[in-house]
Amino acid sequence: MEEMIESKRPNKQTGLIICLFAYIMAGFVAWLVYDAISIFHPVLVVLLLDILATLVIFLFSVLFNNSSLYDPYWSLIPPVIIVFWLFEQFTRADLTLLHWIILSLVIIWSLRLTLNWLARWRGIKDEDWRYIAFRFKYQEYYWIVSLTGIHMFPTLIVFLGCLSVFPALVLHEGTMGLMEWIAITVLVAGVMIETIADLQLRRFNREKSKSDFQNSGLWKYSRHPNYLGEVLFWIGLFLFSTGMEDFYWWILPGPIFMILMFYAISIPMIDK
Repeated sequence: MEEMIESKRPNKQTGLIICLFAYIMAGFVAWLVYDAISIFHPVLVVLLLDILATLVIFLFSVLFNNSSLYDPYWSLIPPVIIVFWLFEQFTRADLTLLHWIILSLVIIWSLRLTLNWLARWRGIKDEDWRYIAFRFKYQEYYWIVSLTGIHMFPTLIVFLGCLSVFPALVLHEGTMGLMEWIAITVLVAGVMIETIADLQLRRFNREKSKSDFQNSGLWKYSRHPNYLGEVLFWIGLFLFSTGMEDFYWWILPGPIFMILMFYAISIPMIDK
């Protein structure tokens, strides 16, 4: 057993180095292009750089034949987007309490989810079971599916999720009201639910011989409490922008598509 553990460590270390290099290159390429597109609206700038960075990660996925190199992108890019929008519009001295709360909560969520991925990923030869299923199903068309469905689609969903908090970041004026505190409550509840659910699932996987299904803790009351927590996080971000005098219709696609993605894609796949 100890020999098996030792044999997996180099694979994981090598994978993490490759993954880190891929993300550094994605950031470097985005930095090179930024000056050329900085004249555009900050939302459009983020969208273009987001797509470009995703394409860089996709090239590494193809090069190392592992689409799971993209997996941490989901949790790493939101704080980058939030920081960009904030410091594109304000100096550090101009940031309000609401700004710091949103940024802090997003960073906490990002760190927790990224660390959870780090704990699960075994290295460059470890690919998500869903991607493996896609390989068998689509065969020679797999990399087209990987580009559109595994890489670009989640990137656009996360972008829309971040877009829903843009008014609260840039257009919000005045003090925090009831809706902002409701948003904080929903978001914190989501992170806590997801954290507890992941810990309970990890413990269950270590003791899997006891039962075929996880049916204790939060999993006794919800079939997918980890997904529930994730959806609540994004709804919380959306709610930050609903307490303003003006309502911006373009914040609606974020939570709507996020819910639809989990309901129509993620949950049916894992249930099956």
